[in-house]
Formats: sequence, structure tokens, C-alpha cells
Amino acid sequence: MGIKSLLGFGQARDKPVRNYSNGEYTFNFGRSTSGKSVNEMTAMQTTAVYACVRILSEAIASLPIHVYRYKDGGKEIVCDHPLYTLLHDEPNPEMTSFVFRETLMSHLLIWGNVYAQIEVLSLYPLLPNKMSMERDSNGVLYYVYSRYCHHFKADMGMCTA
Repeated sequence: MGIKSLLGFGQARDKPVRNYSNGEYTFNFGRSTSGKSVNEMTAMQTTAVYACVRILSEAIASLPIHVYRYKDGGKEIVCDHPLYTLLHDEPNPEMTSFVFRETLMSHLLIWGNVYAQIEVLSLYPLLPNKMSMERDSNGVLYYVYSRYCHHFKADMGMCTA
């Protein structure tokens, strides 16, 4: 094993090799020569990664969010739209809009995806690492969210074992 292969040179970066060690997917964050696994949780334990995710998430969450309606050659803020309160004030009874958007942005930065469960008058963030996309026998795409040992089919609204 030469120094080039140890550092990962000479390998195509657009075609990562699925390297499985201890049941974890190490191809997401690259190889670790120290023997320590690098995943979303261990990366967030690094001060630099945590600080970057926190700063970016808080910055994006602090930006104003409004619902607009297009008019003749322009647009206007619509405060009486049902989504305005949901997005601007309180997406669910347990989170402010800032905390919700900060959570979604941190999920986007760490996992590369954002999911939210839509209820009648609320939105709840879902962990992207527990979400998978599948197709039924007709080729229709649906999302499966894993909670503990159960799966929740998002398009059907039913739980399966």
C-alpha cells in the first residue's frame, strides 16, 4: 500500500467506493486512516464542524420569511394566508419559526436533505437519516420514515411493522 492509495489519490472522486466497516457507511465522509469511524454524529463532536453548522443554521434561520402573492408586475406580502402563521410564527406548538428553520438548516448541512412531517396545522422536522425513498409495484415514489422498529409510509399515512 503506497502513500497515494493511503491518502485516496488516484481514485475517482465522482464514483465513491462503498467501504463498509463496523456496519457504518464511511463513504459519505471519506476514509479514516485513524481507525475511528466518521459519521454525522462524530463529525458534530468536532468543534469546527459544530461551529460552522451552528453559525450557518442560525444565520439562515434569522432571515425573514414571508408568503407573497404576485400582482401586476410585482408582489405583495400576504399576512392573512394560512401558511403565513405556520411559516412565520409557529410551525408547531413546540417550536418557534426560528428554531424550526434552524433545525431544518442543520439537517441540510449534516445529512444533505430536509424532511418535515405535515400535519393539519403544523410542521415537524424529521431526521433525514431515518428517511428512505422507495417505489411501489406501479413505480410510484413514496417515502418511508423509520421510527424505532416501525416504518411510516408517508403517502398512505399508515404504519407497518
